Amino acid sequence: MAEDRQDRIQPEIALVVPKAAASSGHDSSISDAGTIVRAMRPAQWLKNGIVFAGLVFGGKLLEPRAVASATLAALAFCLLSSGFYLINDVRDRDADSLHPVKRLRPVAAGELAPRTAAMFGAVLIVLAVVGSAFLGWTLLLVFLAYASLMAAYNLGLKEIVIVDVFAIAAGFVLRAVGGAVAVNVSISPWLLMCTVLLALLIGFGKRRYELAALENAAGHRRNLNLYNRQMLDQAVAVTAAGTLIAYAVYTFDSESAQYHQSMMLTIPFVAYGIFRYLYLLYLGGQGGAPETMILTDRPLLASVATWAIVSAFLFYFAG
Repeated sequence: MAEDRQDRIQPEIALVVPKAAASSGHDSSISDAGTIVRAMRPAQWLKNGIVFAGLVFGGKLLEPRAVASATLAALAFCLLSSGFYLINDVRDRDADSLHPVKRLRPVAAGELAPRTAAMFGAVLIVLAVVGSAFLGWTLLLVFLAYASLMAAYNLGLKEIVIVDVFAIAAGFVLRAVGGAVAVNVSISPWLLMCTVLLALLIGFGKRRYELAALENAAGHRRNLNLYNRQMLDQAVAVTAAGTLIAYAVYTFDSESAQYHQSMMLTIPFVAYGIFRYLYLLYLGGQGGAPETMILTDRPLLASVATWAIVSAFLFYFAG
């Protein structure tokens, strides 16, 4: 049984960066910088790709100024999220040291001092919030809302069953809203609904993975003893179906769809991506790190990339 659980965990370790070679005689400052960068979890910056939804579906992808604004907003969200990752790693270092994957994080592994991580995290948060003000006061409010949500999540929301997953979903919505604000466009309510449902799908999928793959799961995340496999299976099924339906409705009933009806052709790519995710979750023993799944599973990566390319072509060039 323990070997089976270990097999399930292996795919999630694929993107863990090896430790810097501090003992090889190289410049220690380079090693320290590499350790801090790993602690910032750059692989998870992929989640901030949702910031570009407003740029793409707001019709401003071909406007250099809008592209620059969206890119700066995404970079600011990367800094903000990394700041909270560092602070969260400090708070959870004892529990992380017992986790088969999280124990490799620099703070839990003892490579990065908690004080240093906390200070650097605070600096990143301040830089991100201040930087967002240069893109507009409205975006600053979005960043303050996101920072408040993440602070509340780390201080207690992550311990409340179901609310923890909804808090994560709210974070994705705020990213999408921030991206739209940065380029001064509105996002279809249906697209926001897709964002919420997809985030819930990934969140419930992650909880299911943790419950199934980890020994003493509640010891790693205290509220896991309040979940069970059957409940999470149903939550995953409902949100997966809801995501596909919401996206399908978006492609033919949203305001932008009235001018881009060919977007309906992208529904099969979304459907395949969702079903591939479910396959990896239920049969592949994955789900603990969605960003790892996208980067390491070629069919899933191909479906996401193809959807993005085809969507951009149909939205901007097919009429």
